[in-house]
Parts: sequence; structure tokens; C-alpha cells
Amino acid sequence: MAEHSLWRFSRALHSAIKERQPEVLETLIDDDVDWVIHGPIELFPFLGARRGKATVLKVCWQISENVRVHRFDRESVMLGEDTAASMMRYSLTALDSNKPINLRLAHFAQFKADRLLNIRVLLDTYELVEQSLGHPIRPPKIGS
Repeated sequence: MAEHSLWRFSRALHSAIKERQPEVLETLIDDDVDWVIHGPIELFPFLGARRGKATVLKVCWQISENVRVHRFDRESVMLGEDTAASMMRYSLTALDSNKPINLRLAHFAQFKADRLLNIRVLLDTYELVEQSLGHPIRPPKIGS
């Protein structure tokens, strides 16, 4: 059985961010890739929706310029023939402030001909914003 596209893409993505070499992803991303990372784009402008390989490679570069990945753990993974989903935990450092960031995310990916075609990433934004700001968020109480 051939290796699933997720494993190749995942290794390349982490290498691209760690080594600041997003070009290692070029052969693993479809030219018309549809890429969305749902999160607070006001704090992290590299989040949000992007389309096309060149734009996605630029986003990967921006991520590598803003965070250092120390560790990631997959909590669960589901694989289909050309699809993949997983829950993950990351331990990062924000490069501008040297602050540690612990992040939980879920991703849903589709592949075509062993290339990433579509990905949706959902971040635990509440915890991310608190850690980035360096203090707890005190939301208003709703209801009684």
C-alpha cells in the first residue's frame, strides 16, 4: 500500500516552516489549491482564505517568519482514499515576542493526484488570542 498523501504533505509542511523553505511544498500543492485557516486574522494576517499555489506558498513563508514549531502531536487521524482529517496540538513560539503558544487545531484536507487540493483548518482561537495578548480575555456574561 502506498503512503497516504497526508503524511508526505505533513512532513513537507513542517520542514518548510521549520527550515523557512516553503518551496519544498511546490510539488505537493495543486496549482488551484483552496486553503483556509479560520482564526483571528486581525492578529495573524497570514490566516484566512487563499487560493492558488503561489499565494499558499507565500502564506507558508509568512507562518515560518512568525512562529517556531517545537512540537506537534496528533490526537486523532481519519484517512480516506483522497481525504484526511485530524486533531492536533502544537507547541510554538511567537518569534516577535518570544512568547510560547500552545495551540489546538483540526484540519480537513482533500488531495488529487497526491497533491493538496483543499484544506480547512479550525484553530482554538480563544486560547490562541489569550496567549498572544498575554492575559486572559474577560468576556461579558450572557444570560442569567
